[in-house]
Amino acid sequence: MSLPTTMRYVAYRDGGAELMSIETQPLPELRAGEVLIRVQAVGVNRPDVLQRSGAYPPPPGANPVLGLECAGEVAAFAPDVTGWQIGDRVTALANGGAYAEYCAVPASQCLPWPKNVDALTAACLPETMFTVYANVFMMGRLKAGESFLVHGGTSGIGATALLLTSEFGATAYATAGSDEKVAACLALGAKAAINYRTQDFADEIRTLTEKRGVDVILDMVGAPYFARNIRSLALEGRLVQIAFLQGSKIAEFDLLPIMMRRLTFTGSTMRARSNAQKAAIAAELRERVWPILDQGRCLPPIHARFPFAQVADAHRLMESSTHIGKIVLDLAA
Repeated sequence: MSLPTTMRYVAYRDGGAELMSIETQPLPELRAGEVLIRVQAVGVNRPDVLQRSGAYPPPPGANPVLGLECAGEVAAFAPDVTGWQIGDRVTALANGGAYAEYCAVPASQCLPWPKNVDALTAACLPETMFTVYANVFMMGRLKAGESFLVHGGTSGIGATALLLTSEFGATAYATAGSDEKVAACLALGAKAAINYRTQDFADEIRTLTEKRGVDVILDMVGAPYFARNIRSLALEGRLVQIAFLQGSKIAEFDLLPIMMRRLTFTGSTMRARSNAQKAAIAAELRERVWPILDQGRCLPPIHARFPFAQVADAHRLMESSTHIGKIVLDLAA
């Protein structure tokens, strides 16, 4: 398959969305274990916005170009790669570089498109599925019959968490910032959803669970929610932190409840994990989640699609937090 020598990609300077532009550069060079994807669609995620604004620099060795997930066709692969062929349709968790017409990705971080989905839907899967599965089910150890709370239930992460936890037999709760979003959380599988602008989620969870609390909480907010998260956990509950959208520093907190109720507080970032760790998550997703997606279940909703050239508008929508579900860039538009 003939490849061009250059490609379009999104360049940026630290700051506002208006500082992004479509530029041209050479195709990425393949390293051992990588495939080259001809990108058809790209998922837009909160870390992309944070990186663009200068608040989330890529780790050493990562591609500095924006973008953590994409879908397309295999255009080339390194000599040591097995299991993929030219033309295979893949969706991939990228180590940066997805905001481009071609993206080099470790082959172990690629998964096939689920049955009967298009490129836009396939591109919306990796970042949220990897993050939710690793943090809620692997680190948080959520199992059927337990209860779960996610903050921001209509974000890409939140929607995926509600869909998967309900699918796997847990009772799901969510917080959201409007009555419209509360209704969306219920449609995504939440037993109940709490408008955090008008209600105290800790008081509501206490009432909803008859003072028991929930077994697992997935939080992206950070310091302002920490004490209430701890109060909302059941005996031996687990709080999993994946972001600090409103700060990471707590001035004062009584650690006694963690000890007395045998609570676990943990957290992670996906981008800093090794390729081997991401490969292990991909293997579990392929075994446990992809068969569900093949049946048309647990596919996250797409809120908006933007042509590649309108990437700045996609970032503005993400920053507004008015979306329900995923935002995607369409390179074919």
